[in-house]
Amino acid sequence: MPMRPAVRHELLAYLVRTLFEENHPYTEPEVNQRFTTVHDDSAMLRRYCVEGGLLRRTKDGASYQAA
Repeated sequence: MPMRPAVRHELLAYLVRTLFEENHPYTEPEVNQRFTTVHDDSAMLRRYCVEGGLLRRTKDGASYQAA
């Protein structure tokens, strides 16, 4: 992953646009499965995307959606 936050954010935004449909809920295993197509550490990608506002997670953590 790029170290510079702006570059990392752009890359993650591209991944979210490419891997996820808007207005479609995904379970955590579905999110992980999509992210592992591009990187082994799906938890890191998921965390960066949630923290960066690119993916929304429900309070109970049951589902994710592209922001």
